[in-house]
Amino acid sequence: MTKKMFLQLLSGSGTKPGTVEFQIYHLTNRVIKLTSHLKQHSKDYSSQRGLWKMLGRRKRLLVYLSKNDTNCYENLINKLGIRGLKIRT
Repeated sequence: MTKKMFLQLLSGSGTKPGTVEFQIYHLTNRVIKLTSHLKQHSKDYSSQRGLWKMLGRRKRLLVYLSKNDTNCYENLINKLGIRGLKIRT
């Protein structure tokens, strides 16, 4: 999915590239690309470290979104096809 297509799918409040939803989308695409790279180059440890940092940042953004806007969080998880975090109450 391209950036323009994703921005069109988002609601009116999430049409800017700086929003949390777009940042999660962008990090998810980078994670997918880096994962495919690491399948071929399994000993590329600097890329592994970068992947871990991206996953941590995406996790923090998902937690922030789940606390502030659960509907948007659930929609984003479904659109991107990523497994969501369990929300603690």
